[in-house]
Amino acid sequence: MVSAVRTVLGDVRSEELGVCDAHDHLFLSSPQLPGQELNDASAARAELDAFRAAGGSAVVQWTPYGMGRRAADLPPLSRAAGVHLVCATGMHQAVHYDPELLDEVRGKLADVFVSELTVGIGTSGVRAGLVKVAGGFHALDAHARWTMTAAAEAHHATDAPIAVHLEAGTGALDVLDLLCGELGVPPHRVILGHLNRSPDLVVHREAAASGCWLAFDGPSRAHHATDWRMPDAVLALAEDGFGHRLLLGGDTVVTGARSVDGGPGMPYLLRRVRPRLASAVGEELVERMLVDNPGLAFAADWR
Repeated sequence: MVSAVRTVLGDVRSEELGVCDAHDHLFLSSPQLPGQELNDASAARAELDAFRAAGGSAVVQWTPYGMGRRAADLPPLSRAAGVHLVCATGMHQAVHYDPELLDEVRGKLADVFVSELTVGIGTSGVRAGLVKVAGGFHALDAHARWTMTAAAEAHHATDAPIAVHLEAGTGALDVLDLLCGELGVPPHRVILGHLNRSPDLVVHREAAASGCWLAFDGPSRAHHATDWRMPDAVLALAEDGFGHRLLLGGDTVVTGARSVDGGPGMPYLLRRVRPRLASAVGEELVERMLVDNPGLAFAADWR
C-alpha cells in the first residue's frame, strides 16, 4: 500500500498537493438553503481560476452524498483550472436531506461510502477521497451516531480520512470519544472542522493532543464574529507544539459567498487570511498549514 491523496483525477503523493484549501465547496444544494445553491459549473470554474491566480493548487470539497456534488463535473474542472480536487462521500445532518433519501440508504450507508471511495460516485467513475459527517450543537444525536458509525466502518475498510463538521465549532471531544474511542478510528485519520467558530483554547489543546487534525475554516462568514480570535488560537496551539496538526479552509457554501458573486470566496483564504495569520504566527507555520499538513491529513493507505 502506498499513502496517497485520492483526487478526482487519481491518486497523488502528499507532496504533490501544494497550497491547499482544506475545506470548501464547488457544488452544494440543501433544503436549508433554498435559492442559494452552488450549481453553476461556469461559476465554479471562475472561482477555481481566481483561487489558482492567488497561488492555490488544491481544494478539498466536503460536499457529501445527496447534496448536489456533481461529481462528473469535477474532473474537467480540475484539468481546466489546473487545481487538484478531492471529492467527498459521507452524510451531513438530517435537516439537509429529504426523509425519503435517508430511507433509501438506511441499513446500507457504510456500503454506499465504501463504494464511492473505491468504485466511484454513481456513473461518474470519480472516487471520493474522504468521508464527511457532522455533529450537532454540543451533542451527537442518533443521526450523527448513525452516520459516524458508517464512516468508521468505511474507514476500517479503506483507510479513508474522516472529516467532521462541528456545529458552531462545538462537540469536538464528543466526536473524538465516539470515532476514536468507541469506533476505533485512529485520531490521525480524523479532521475536525470549524474550530474557529468556538475558540475554546482548552478544547483545542485537548483535541490536538489526541493526534487528530484541527481545521480553521470558514473565515468571514457573516454570522461568525470570531475571525479576530483565530490567529491567537493558532498561535496558542503552535506554542504548545501542535502546529503540525492544523489546517486552513474557506468553506464557501452559498452563491453570495463566492468571490465571483461579490463575496470573499476561495481567494480570500490566500489574499487576506494568509498574510493576517502570518503576521501573528509567522510565514513558516502558515506555509505548513497550507501545504505540508493537508498533504498528510488527506492521505491514506488505500485499500
